[in-house]
Amino acid sequence: MNNTLPERIRLQRLQRGLSQENMADQLGLSTTAYGDIERGKTDLTLSRLNQLAGVFGISLLALLSDAEQPTVEAVPLPDHSHENETLRLTVEKQQIELDKLRLEADYWKRRYEERLAWELARSANQGAVRERIGF
Repeated sequence: MNNTLPERIRLQRLQRGLSQENMADQLGLSTTAYGDIERGKTDLTLSRLNQLAGVFGISLLALLSDAEQPTVEAVPLPDHSHENETLRLTVEKQQIELDKLRLEADYWKRRYEERLAWELARSANQGAVRERIGF
């Protein structure tokens, strides 16, 4: 068959109906970094090859060999768009809460610094000799 390793990786992905984005997500890579693998621009480590074989559900030897691989029927991926949107909204809500807490912490820090400055000024003035006012 004489396919290069990047071509075999691409073929395995296409046989399973996976996009480059799906693969990148499963491997913890950016889509560009995964695309570089399929274009042969990335030198693959044994660990990364093992990850790829795991995603495809084949042995490392099967991925590395140039023998004809049986065609695997594409399995449709479940639609997680609702879950993703819920997670995105949750993260956004938590970010807003975090921003509110930072503002509150800044407020109390300023109040503390103002009070400290006032107390220091007061204690410095107590040590000063007061002039007597004659009555």
